[in-house]
Amino acid sequence: MRHKYQISLISDSTGETLDRIFLALKSQFSNFDYEKKEYVFVRSESQINKIIKKNKNRENSIILYTIVEKKLAKYISHRCKQEKIPCFSILGNLILSFSKLLNKKATHTPSAQHVLDDDYYKRIEAIQFSMAHDDGMKAEDVIIADIILLGVSRTSKTPTSIYLANRGYKTLNIPLVNEQSIPESLKKNPKLSCVVGLTTEPQRLVDIRKNRMNALKEKENTNYTNINKIEKEINDAKKTFTKYKWPTIDVTRKSVEETAASIIKIYEINKNNG
Repeated sequence: MRHKYQISLISDSTGETLDRIFLALKSQFSNFDYEKKEYVFVRSESQINKIIKKNKNRENSIILYTIVEKKLAKYISHRCKQEKIPCFSILGNLILSFSKLLNKKATHTPSAQHVLDDDYYKRIEAIQFSMAHDDGMKAEDVIIADIILLGVSRTSKTPTSIYLANRGYKTLNIPLVNEQSIPESLKKNPKLSCVVGLTTEPQRLVDIRKNRMNALKEKENTNYTNINKIEKEINDAKKTFTKYKWPTIDVTRKSVEETAASIIKIYEINKNNG
């Protein structure tokens, strides 16, 4: 009999960090049946008591928390032990270990990662840039982009651009219809910026495009979803990437995060090679 677990994520901030860690954690276990509840901006014992009360009579309850204030972190651990609820501090031991390694005392400040510093404004600027340069818009600005993504339609250019922007990279993406889609300045100087070509398997692209058209309730465009046409599109794109010696990534079985990680690696190599 499969158990359904009741997962409570408790954070003293927005909960974004904890949610991402939980997603990574649960991906390691197949057939993990759970119900998740998130509690954010938890900064008092009374809030914790209410959460514990809700959980103590629930079967298979598990609590994960990111509480950086020491007294409150100890309190939640103590209350969970009292009620025999399994609980895990996500950052506690890591902060302590870092503190010892750096020989510095941690501030234990909630939301410290959301401070309005230079990195924050860099991310905002990158997001604004990437949104203004989506799908071939303002392609002439290639010279001021950190990263340029090229690929045929529906190869995850936009979501990857937005993800990279959230990491602080000004990203411009261009749909590759043919070689004429590429700005002249980039063809004349292929190393003008960090250019990455995105490709995928033809049948996968057929499925994605058909789903896209169904979602938009549009009549099927035979050229847009024809396997032979798509194979030619992809082969032509690959030839273009080879011609200009641009690295390519096959996104068929990659998540946006995995694709972005590979792109960042390419960007860092280019940067180091000057």
